[in-house]
Amino acid sequence: MVMSGDLRVFDPIWTTADITANHGLAIYDTLFSLDSKFTPQPQMVEKWGVSADKRTYRFELRDGLGWHDGAPVTAADCVASIRRWGEVDPGGQLLMQRAKDISKKDDKTFVIELREPLGLLLDLLAKVSEPCLFIMREKDASRPASEQVIANIGSGPFKFNQALAKPGASFTYDRNESYRPRGEGSDGFAGGKVARVDRVIWNNINDRQTAFAALQANEIDFIQSPPIDLLPMIEADPNLELQVLDTSGNDCCLRMNCLQKPFDNVKARQAVLHLIDQEAFMRVMYPAPKYCRPLKSIFGNATLYSNDENTDWYRTGGDPERARQLFKEAGYNGEKIVILQPTNMGMIDSASQLLANALRKIGVNAELSPSDWGGVVTRRANKGPVESGGWSIFITSDSDYVQGDPIAAPFLAGNGEKAWYGWPMSDEYESLRAKWPDLQTLEQRKTMARNMQRAWWDFVGDVRLGQIVSPILRRKSLNGLIGMPQLVPMWGMEKA
Repeated sequence: MVMSGDLRVFDPIWTTADITANHGLAIYDTLFSLDSKFTPQPQMVEKWGVSADKRTYRFELRDGLGWHDGAPVTAADCVASIRRWGEVDPGGQLLMQRAKDISKKDDKTFVIELREPLGLLLDLLAKVSEPCLFIMREKDASRPASEQVIANIGSGPFKFNQALAKPGASFTYDRNESYRPRGEGSDGFAGGKVARVDRVIWNNINDRQTAFAALQANEIDFIQSPPIDLLPMIEADPNLELQVLDTSGNDCCLRMNCLQKPFDNVKARQAVLHLIDQEAFMRVMYPAPKYCRPLKSIFGNATLYSNDENTDWYRTGGDPERARQLFKEAGYNGEKIVILQPTNMGMIDSASQLLANALRKIGVNAELSPSDWGGVVTRRANKGPVESGGWSIFITSDSDYVQGDPIAAPFLAGNGEKAWYGWPMSDEYESLRAKWPDLQTLEQRKTMARNMQRAWWDFVGDVRLGQIVSPILRRKSLNGLIGMPQLVPMWGMEKA
């Protein structure tokens, strides 16, 4: 398999990178998982119940759960993992705010006691947006979330083969012969996780044409991000198949470092919002119009809460003169703006270059900082100024589906240094978001979504670049891939 980007960070709680979450999905397990209808289903949990006042949840683990090193999974592992995840995940932070206590009762049982009811609890435990709640050993999960776990010892259906790891070249996963799948059939991320292949190798092939040639030569079986400019050749090859696994698509997003100049000033962030020509970005990121569409709502294009509130800024072609004026009003004085440029991520590489060119045209001192995606994932955690190894802008994407949940979606937090990379902050917006878990009806949430979006586009927590619904590319001999938002499970796959 050739995945999107190079696996550089192995801790799926420390980072929200898709490549690391896919790594986590292989080697770790979860308490609950989402089925194909996005309903939470028990995974590591066998039994669970809630008290009459909806404040105490009791969970019992199923039999046969064991770590790759042979030790049994215990309730203490689960408690430590929930607490660590709760340090950084927006939904986890909400849980920790409302939790009176999270504690083990015996080796297989733990309890979450709440100060007030939280109807979204199971959804938060099962959510698909990164960081997902992967269960780690207690000794690993006892580390602060700011410190990376590097042991790669999980309890999931695949084991990470440390001996065959070749950083920058390939990583190997072996079937966990001791894993006991659930008895239910596979359904989305839920049900029985049956590993049907003995070994999966992730090959890091930066050049897309080289990867495609390897696929044609039957040297690899799967490319997560196929070269879209080769679509005619792909469609003409009887051995290859394009397949859309994530029908919800991905929302492309530009994140600015709101802690440092110039984007600590709302006028500078508004300038970028007005500058962006989404159609141009879509053309360079994914030059296949049938897979692309504009994006104005922070709640995505296809969720229940997509809306058009406060979107007067949107203009075909962008508005460079308005952007120039807003930079001037922000007091911008030629400070260097560093754009992180992942050269092994074709879409984002192209978009980064287009952005730098657009900024330079209006007099902004924009500088590209090339690296691979692993370098971006590492550097974007630096909150400091560019002179100290920090950054100004990077481009990324997240599932459109996830944007329908403002508690769990990393993009939709506006709580400053507790927010996702870029660390946007708005007390007005956060006061609205805090009310979301307690809204009882769909209409109440739709109204709140409009109010939240009005506030978001005023303070500009980030800038959206458009939506892409992109296919993966596989040899027809590889079947059984599971179609769900954002992540690619390796269980279920079969190679003829």
